[in-house]
Amino acid sequence: MKTIRQFLLLSTMLLSLPSLAGRIVTDTVKSQILGADVPLNVYLPDGFDASSRRFPIIYLLHGLSDDFRAWRDKGQMQTVVDELIGTGECVPVVIVMPNAGGADTHNIWNGYFNMPGWSYEDFFFQEFMPQVEEKYHAVGDKEHRAVMGLSMGGGGSTVYCQRHPELFSSCYAMSPWLDHGSNDVGAGQEKDKRYYVCEAVREHSALRFVEEADDATKAKLRSVKWFFDCGDDDFLFDQSIRMHQLMRSARIHDELRVRNGVHNWEYWHQALRMALPFASRNFAK
Repeated sequence: MKTIRQFLLLSTMLLSLPSLAGRIVTDTVKSQILGADVPLNVYLPDGFDASSRRFPIIYLLHGLSDDFRAWRDKGQMQTVVDELIGTGECVPVVIVMPNAGGADTHNIWNGYFNMPGWSYEDFFFQEFMPQVEEKYHAVGDKEHRAVMGLSMGGGGSTVYCQRHPELFSSCYAMSPWLDHGSNDVGAGQEKDKRYYVCEAVREHSALRFVEEADDATKAKLRSVKWFFDCGDDDFLFDQSIRMHQLMRSARIHDELRVRNGVHNWEYWHQALRMALPFASRNFAK
């Protein structure tokens, strides 16, 4: 009976704790570079509206053929974030989920890099980041900014940190599409929009970037905390293994995790449970 009473008391205490649930809002950023209003979802932690403080920020990128709604709807990210903030494994943080794609990859632009008619990287750094960080009270420095994503977004996260290491404290790449070559996602035909995103990934190869990095570049890359996470049956598995080998050879510390899994949302949902504490640990205190 004593054990039952203790259990009931504990249950009552847990139920009486204040809710730490955040919320997700949908917004748009007007882009002169892309000539469009670009939608996004933003996770705001509990107490955001009542606080005057500035928050760390995470950019959470989706994959090929998805859009800004994917992490909210398919990844159920809010459940994970609320839980991790509630347990203290993640600090209260603003999480931005930008739009960089759509299901019809042959006719809708996908990708985080500059392509003919789609200068997304210019948009991201010149328009998107400044606007969202001001509006959503981000600290706005390297020590309080992280980027992560899955597949195309994992590759985009990696390249963004390679090309702009002064802007990000950490990168967590899930099942990342790091190059376009031996692991072919299926190119488009007649230079349609799918063709261009595949070519952009090839031209922005994260693997080649490390291979060709000089000493000064390697030193800058060491200022970023790196984590690569890929399932053992993922068709992009070899790219993550190769990246880890290249980073070790360049003496750039990174974490590599290989778990049981494939290229799907079950894997990425679980990856988020490691990615958010990783980013949180690497924010400046």
